[in-house]
Amino acid sequence: MSADHVRTIVETRIHRPEAIAAAAAARKRPASLLGPTGKLMVIAADHPARGALRAGPDPLAMADRGELLDRLVVALSRPGVNGVLATADVLEDLLLLGALDDKVVVGSMNRGGLAGTVFEIDDRFTGYDAGGIDAMGFEMGKMLLRIDPADPATAPTLQACGHAVDDLAERRRIALIEPFISYRDDDGRLRNDLSTEAVIRSVTVAAGLGNTSAYTWLKLPVVDDDPAGMERVLAASTLPAVLLGGEVPDDPDAAFRQWEKVLRLPTALGLVVGRTLLYPPDGDVAAAVDTAVSLL
Repeated sequence: MSADHVRTIVETRIHRPEAIAAAAAARKRPASLLGPTGKLMVIAADHPARGALRAGPDPLAMADRGELLDRLVVALSRPGVNGVLATADVLEDLLLLGALDDKVVVGSMNRGGLAGTVFEIDDRFTGYDAGGIDAMGFEMGKMLLRIDPADPATAPTLQACGHAVDDLAERRRIALIEPFISYRDDDGRLRNDLSTEAVIRSVTVAAGLGNTSAYTWLKLPVVDDDPAGMERVLAASTLPAVLLGGEVPDDPDAAFRQWEKVLRLPTALGLVVGRTLLYPPDGDVAAAVDTAVSLL
């Protein structure tokens, strides 16, 4: 991104902060949550708010905001991409750049479980709340739900997610829940259990949160320990589900092939992918995004 564009955003934030709310009010809302393919294709960029900046071998890949915005603008301009997931700071920059018209906008809600901390499982709601998402006219609120059977801090996170589901449903906004069964490894690092059994358990817990599931969708990893694993995962609930991208894979083509198979299942409604598409090994964001869209 040019220095002029960054300077314009900064000057707007200094002299006309009210322009952000005005841009949100003027944003052209999407006619449907699903794009022209009949699926949802969302670019995720809420990692920095948790201090998770790594993409591939670069530990600070997502730390340059101008470069991240450049990559996001390219990704959002590609045919078939109809959504973005981020925290307020990133979404507001995109609003000021005029990049969110006709897009499904997903506000990231709980970012308090900072990566690598002893309190990571205590994932407090430090980002959007339901009222903020509604006031900005956004379509969805996303929450991360990591369930560590050995950590009592899981309980308040479960409760907070249940309340958020209720608050979003009252406003007829979609709650997008990303659940995992998690554990601490021998080095004390929080890991997600991506076995079929663990992901099925996480689905059943997340699906039951709140007073209603009418506005609840799930954001799920693709399991590969069982040939029929994703069929079993998606059979655990009737809630619409989108597939997440996760870390930048060593073999992006293999990841694309996995997504293609799972997207044939009836409750698989699309992709929510961030670093895999924004920071592909060859640096070609447009090509990576177009490949992902072709799977839909």
